[in-house]
Amino acid sequence: MKKRINPGFWEAVARVILKNRNAILGIIVAITLFLGWQCKNLAMTYTEANLLPQKHIVNRQYSDFLDRFGEEGNLVVIGVKDNAFFTPKAYAAWNDLMGNLKKNADVELVISLNDLKKLQKDTIAQKFDMVPLIDQSRTKDPAYLAGIRDELFNRLPFYEGLLFNKQSGSIRSVVYLKKNIVNTAERKTFIMEDLLPEIEKFEKAAAIDLRVSGMPYIRTINAENMKGEIGLFIGAALLTVSLIFFFFFRSFRATLISIFILLFGVIWSFGTIGLFHYKITILTAIVPPLIIVIGITNCIFLINKYQQEIKIHHNQAKALQRVISKIGVSTLMTNMTTAIGFATFMITGNDLLFEFGLVTSINVISVYLLTLMVVPIMYSFMSVPKEKHLYHLSKNYISSLLDWVEHVVRTKRAVIYSLYGLLLVFSVIGVAQMKVSGSLIGEMPKSASFFKDILFFEKEFNGVMPLEIMIHQKKGKAINPKTLEKVEELQQTIAGIPELSKPVSVVNFAKYLNQAYYNGNPEYYQLPNRNEQAFVLTYARSMMKGKGKGDNLMKSYVDSTAHYIRITTFMKDIGTDKMALIEKKLRAKVSEVFPKDNFEVTLTGKALVFQKGTAYLVDNLIESLIFAILTIALLMAYLFRSVKMVMASVITNILPLCITSGLMGYFGIPLKPSTILVFSIAFGISVDNAIQFMAKYRHDLIQNNGRVKKSIFSAIRETGISTFYTSIVLIFGFAIFTVSSFSGTIALGALISVTLLFAMFANLLVLPALVLTFEKKRAKKEPD
Repeated sequence: MKKRINPGFWEAVARVILKNRNAILGIIVAITLFLGWQCKNLAMTYTEANLLPQKHIVNRQYSDFLDRFGEEGNLVVIGVKDNAFFTPKAYAAWNDLMGNLKKNADVELVISLNDLKKLQKDTIAQKFDMVPLIDQSRTKDPAYLAGIRDELFNRLPFYEGLLFNKQSGSIRSVVYLKKNIVNTAERKTFIMEDLLPEIEKFEKAAAIDLRVSGMPYIRTINAENMKGEIGLFIGAALLTVSLIFFFFFRSFRATLISIFILLFGVIWSFGTIGLFHYKITILTAIVPPLIIVIGITNCIFLINKYQQEIKIHHNQAKALQRVISKIGVSTLMTNMTTAIGFATFMITGNDLLFEFGLVTSINVISVYLLTLMVVPIMYSFMSVPKEKHLYHLSKNYISSLLDWVEHVVRTKRAVIYSLYGLLLVFSVIGVAQMKVSGSLIGEMPKSASFFKDILFFEKEFNGVMPLEIMIHQKKGKAINPKTLEKVEELQQTIAGIPELSKPVSVVNFAKYLNQAYYNGNPEYYQLPNRNEQAFVLTYARSMMKGKGKGDNLMKSYVDSTAHYIRITTFMKDIGTDKMALIEKKLRAKVSEVFPKDNFEVTLTGKALVFQKGTAYLVDNLIESLIFAILTIALLMAYLFRSVKMVMASVITNILPLCITSGLMGYFGIPLKPSTILVFSIAFGISVDNAIQFMAKYRHDLIQNNGRVKKSIFSAIRETGISTFYTSIVLIFGFAIFTVSSFSGTIALGALISVTLLFAMFANLLVLPALVLTFEKKRAKKEPD
């Protein structure tokens, strides 16, 4: 086999690095200072992650909805379930809380019990008036407040499911933020500095716990939790890999050199994010600890090679030159494959993954270059390692492991292949049980207080994730008896789905008007019949002309042209698989009720956009994994110029992915955005050991005049130590993500660790066995 990269090139690289040590260190410091300065641009994201491309039909429909009805994710809900609520003390504190929120400049509207309006028939003027439900001058009377509770729960069905739960007695209010602050830093300021202090003030005054939720609140608190975990991940990653590194090498200076490189890598990764003016998201937040975990493997390969050379000939200059010239090309290829694994996320069409893929792939190559230069330069300033620093190369457990590997590969290949086949069958059965699922809030910390509040609102009001239905009547106005009857029929279907909350639309207002027409009798909370329609619907149209924020909620459910009607419901935190079934049921009802020649009905809202985004992302990430495997295979083909060697490497490293997929199926771990990332990342990393082995095997094959067996077993001896060391470091390094409070990050870390564990044994056993099998004819002619 011919070498594809001239060894003279790498020898020249070695000379340049070692002859220009001070200049290179100066350049590294300058780059670090520059990128450190770019960290000033770092900021947390304030926008919600959209998993779909901007031009996707679902996004266009959602944008059309927002253009007509405005931001739907701008409400914060505050709930309470306490028998002491309808007492003078608690009500006074509630009144102060809602009054202060209403005065806040960032609040558009507050709908709450203390200023709730009810429709009242004016028989003299023959019109309806919106009058206060509560007489504030009488709220110090416990009996009066008890009467208000009775009237609310028993005579105002319009507000049931919106502001109260009749069965449990829970109450909630709705705070609409100004739409222009929802995706800005002002949202965080309002939540953290205005809302939360007011909540605490109420709880202290009334001795009642409040529940707070809604997408602006959830996103803000979630971002704060994510920010707190960045430092935790970096510290845990540094500590973990440093301790394991020191345990293997038993060298303070080797450990310190590695920590020095990793710290620079962290600064470079943050600086890259700032340089591109990207925001810190749930994905870009894990880039620095990823660079730590991946970067330490470069340190292991180079330092291990340096110490092996010193042990052989004790010539420092020769050892440093060989570290670069012999390991440079193989580590370049290993880092290229890792970078490709991340770069494939850039082709998904998703902005969030594009940023993650770009930043990570750039920094993988950057930390490789950093290691390639810093390790030999730093060692060139130091004395030759002592014998105690080289002791780990001949440790009994390492020697025993490599002896066992060599014995199994030499004599037990049939056992290896049988085990491979059994694991593959096991995996296929598990893969058949895998499901695609995810949820908008399912990745959030289950232990966080806001998650418990989400569960409260799911139980009491059937969720906080908005699902919207926009009905366009192509001819004529949408507010007419026949259309309202169709809307009512659809709403009955929605009400019959337990995962959805009570729907709200102009139909609810028409029912309330009919009830008011009959002097507030709740038995008449229904659509007006034909005899009542003329008066009631005329009034409904007149309500569209109102100017008051509180008196004209109906404007939120009919657009200015009166051709579009909006139905709003909320969804529980269910998986995207169940969401898809609900969508199918709703679309079937829509097709039945609304003829396409007269109506255009759009299902949208954050819940549906997320469901479509998850399905889209899973499909595209599977494609990106296939692309990564093919690209890495082509790179290996360029390096080795042998189809057999490429097949051996790819087959070896696809098995761990299959096993992990099977385990996901058996343990009910669904495919979702966080778990599908595992495969491209793990394959790009696990194939590194295969490349190191194949590069050494190719080199030794030339040195040994084409003797296959001798070359394979010498490659096992030299690369086996690095494979074991790097795999252990990577396994424990990725395991640190399991300390996260975010379930998606936990799954990412745990699954990658499991995959790399299987990959370690596959590269130690399966790969050399396959090479021996593929080269069986040549190997037969050689002595054992």
